[in-house]
Amino acid sequence: MPDNDQFQSFLTELRRGSLTLAVLGCLQEAHYGYGLLQAMQEKFIDIEANTLYPLLRRLESQGLLLSQWDTSESRPRKYYSISEKGRLVYTELLAEWRKMQRSIDSICGKGEEDGQFD
Repeated sequence: MPDNDQFQSFLTELRRGSLTLAVLGCLQEAHYGYGLLQAMQEKFIDIEANTLYPLLRRLESQGLLLSQWDTSESRPRKYYSISEKGRLVYTELLAEWRKMQRSIDSICGKGEEDGQFD
């Protein structure tokens, strides 16, 4: 097994692109930042606030997300939702993700998750 620092580096790299896909998927319905963080964590997506908020700002600046302030409560909240451009990118990313998943399965074989190798 690789040393822990090396493994963590690989894991970070693997997760980075996956988080974009997960955020776009979760924002098919509007969420405010902390609500999105909770929703993702409930689905076992390991993400922290100091990762999520910059990602939301970046995706918004790229035109993939829309945001709107809700000031009707005592605490204003910024709600994010996916834009039309974001839906197109999400659909394409998801198709590529599934294609890559099939390719990796064909390379690595089944049973890898159990520690059984072909």
